[in-house]
Amino acid sequence: MAVVKPFKGIRPPQELVEEVASRPYDVLNSEEARAEAEGNEKSLYHIIKPEIDFPVGTDEHDPRVYQKAAENFRMFQDKGWLVQDKKECYYIYAQTMNGKTQYGLVVGAYVPDYMNGVIKKHELTRRDKEEDRMKHVRVNNANIEPVFFAYPDNAELKAIVAKYTAQKPVYDFIAPGDGFGHTFWIIDDDTDIAAITKAFAAMPALYIADGHHRSAAAALVGAEKAKQNPNHKGDEEYNYFMAVCFPASELTIIDYNRVVKDLNGLTPAQFLEALKKNFEVEEKGEGIYKPDRLHNFSLYLDGKWYSLTAKPGTYDDNDPIGVLDVTISSNLILDEILGIKDLRSDKRIDFVGGIRGLGELKKRVDSGEMKVALALYPVSMKQLMDIADTGNIMPPKTTWFEPKLRSGLVIHKLE
Repeated sequence: MAVVKPFKGIRPPQELVEEVASRPYDVLNSEEARAEAEGNEKSLYHIIKPEIDFPVGTDEHDPRVYQKAAENFRMFQDKGWLVQDKKECYYIYAQTMNGKTQYGLVVGAYVPDYMNGVIKKHELTRRDKEEDRMKHVRVNNANIEPVFFAYPDNAELKAIVAKYTAQKPVYDFIAPGDGFGHTFWIIDDDTDIAAITKAFAAMPALYIADGHHRSAAAALVGAEKAKQNPNHKGDEEYNYFMAVCFPASELTIIDYNRVVKDLNGLTPAQFLEALKKNFEVEEKGEGIYKPDRLHNFSLYLDGKWYSLTAKPGTYDDNDPIGVLDVTISSNLILDEILGIKDLRSDKRIDFVGGIRGLGELKKRVDSGEMKVALALYPVSMKQLMDIADTGNIMPPKTTWFEPKLRSGLVIHKLE
């Protein structure tokens, strides 16, 4: 059963939140962070992308860069740009995109739950990326950015959230750049805090939606601290890491698409012919074609869009991984025809989040940078939870969640 606890969040004063809050560290590069933080000494990028405080070209993994993150975190607190709450609270963080709002509870998630599988994963992590975030957590002794969890819908939690969101929020702003709404409330009533803890304790599992590397890093540092403490009791703050938990039904997974540099020696005609073995191929012309159901794909090649529909017998509906469109396309197109065996390491392939639209795929191919683009129908939350429940792992680059969590609304210290 899932263990969560409230915590004394470190937050910007209301009037500074828009200056402090930023996009997550992993959705933009150093150059973009430098541009977004220009002229704003209060931007969280000075803590989560501290290489922007060094000359252009400085390696973001340089030990001085991590040290700078810790210096800046201390300075933000000294200057009152980040202030710790006096009481342990839960928080509500709502995001609004395209008129749809999702309401997340910000909690301290339990490190042993990550280790023993109560917090379920659906993606493999890379050790180098874990180590980068572990260094960041260690040097700051804090989870500066939250991870993104889903939980099975719960009527009691929904009622508590509704009670608070009917009140005036602490933060309420539209983020520049993405145009999404970000709203934030504090749950400080002891009865409600106890009810939230109890409701989570009845849940058999929580699911990582987004932030597998941050989750792994936070949990590994927590476990490391437990090992290093000769008087470890199990209730210390480092046994918890910050997560925003959303009801599964409120979340939207959008498509995560592929672009490839060449046709593996084939002409466009030979490539289309090779596709016909496993797919019904239908030319759609120059207008953008978007997949409209599972096992239907969109292909862009030589200025034209095509519909590809996987033929019956090319996938197994009873196999939670085999039935995924990302598996079908990886096996029958990328591997079998284009010779791309490892999506993680092959330099011939790149991935484009659906938030950019299919026009971005067309642009990458028309520019000559890429030869062919493939758009997929998005995975459902039910598929994601089924895969996590059966202990399976999704292929790389399967899910794209939007909107992304804004960083800097609240921070969790490990002591």
